[in-house]
Amino acid sequence: MNENQSDIELDSLEHSFIQHFGEMGSRWGINRTVGQMYALMVISEEPLSPDQVAATLGLSRSNVSMGIKELNAWNLLRTISKPGDRKTYYTTPEDVWEIARTLIAEKRKREIDPTLSMLRNALMHEAGPDPSSYALQRMREMHDLIELLVDWSQEMQTLKSSRLKKLFRLGSRVNKVLEITDRVKRKK
Repeated sequence: MNENQSDIELDSLEHSFIQHFGEMGSRWGINRTVGQMYALMVISEEPLSPDQVAATLGLSRSNVSMGIKELNAWNLLRTISKPGDRKTYYTTPEDVWEIARTLIAEKRKREIDPTLSMLRNALMHEAGPDPSSYALQRMREMHDLIELLVDWSQEMQTLKSSRLKKLFRLGSRVNKVLEITDRVKRKK
């Protein structure tokens, strides 16, 4: 990526990556423009000013400003000041695992925690004449599953990136270890 003060020249691979992130943005809960902005910042070696982002992506300055606010609300940007320059520059964490951890934590706050709260409230009140109803049983199962996933997610958030990578690479081998453990328990 060649950078000059106001805009950045993108090669076809970089352009394709940015376009794809924009298209995927709506599926991930962000708009196309914000997805493109983040993709540009992820692949940029140097922190970028809002003017550089606007010029490179052909966006209005106000659109970039709104996108930066949204990305900041998701805790996905780092703000950089350069000595002798009054502009603010933005970059992303170097570690993609840190980006993933941040996204998971933010998605949890926005989507999972409210559902878990609703289920807790519903289960505490156990409304209706038959507290052992099928609906109540299913809500308990849903609550227990979500709580288990949240607990697991919180444990994963504490692992260093290198350990997370190793854990993910284990893949189906974890299942083999569990099968061996089950066989050992049955033999006892």
